[in-house]
Amino acid sequence: MGKRRTLHSSRGSSHTPARGLTLDDLAPALAQMREAQRIERERARLAAEHAARIAREASLFRVEIADATPLAPHGRIVPDRERPAPRPRQRELDDREVLELSLSDEIDIERFLDTDDSLSWRREGIGPDVVRRLRRGEWTVRSQIDLHGLRVDQARTALVEFLSDAVRSEWRCLRIIHGKGLGSPSREPVLKGKVKKWLAQRAEVLAFCQARPNDGGSGALIVLLQAPRGQRQS
Repeated sequence: MGKRRTLHSSRGSSHTPARGLTLDDLAPALAQMREAQRIERERARLAAEHAARIAREASLFRVEIADATPLAPHGRIVPDRERPAPRPRQRELDDREVLELSLSDEIDIERFLDTDDSLSWRREGIGPDVVRRLRRGEWTVRSQIDLHGLRVDQARTALVEFLSDAVRSEWRCLRIIHGKGLGSPSREPVLKGKVKKWLAQRAEVLAFCQARPNDGGSGALIVLLQAPRGQRQS
């Protein structure tokens, strides 16, 4: 007789199926995708408006000088002078407008806030030790801005300009005063939640936490920005 082959059943083996992604897991990524698409559409709209404005101004200029008589040559030599580098003012204004529009008030960051007394936030990939060091004051506050008392649109514009100046000046640690809401009609801190949402959407912001009592307490945030190039390891 031949040898009998024995088949072993795998029913008793323990195997836990991998949990699939849920809509809640995909919601942040979908929200970021929609926001990126909206920003791109807004940038294209601003670029088209700028091009149309330039075309209208050029056409108007040609109409205005249509009857002008050119000056006769005078034979003098005009020395070349070094001209200052042009500053793209319109592009800066357009970029600032896009940045302001890109700071959404609807983004939900509550799930990403650390559940401690200071409600701190850190970007993905930033360790919790960074927040602890920030809370202890290991980075010197280089500049601050006081937003309380401003309307929401005014505060958004002021914050965008302040962060842009901080990046150009290579300031890493900032204090942002949003107020405690004591002067608002509802006695609620209107800007407090919005400032946190705006900061979480800025690529240069690595982390923030509530200021210590002597630095403003619950009415201010201490913010850590990305290190300048060449200092990323410090």
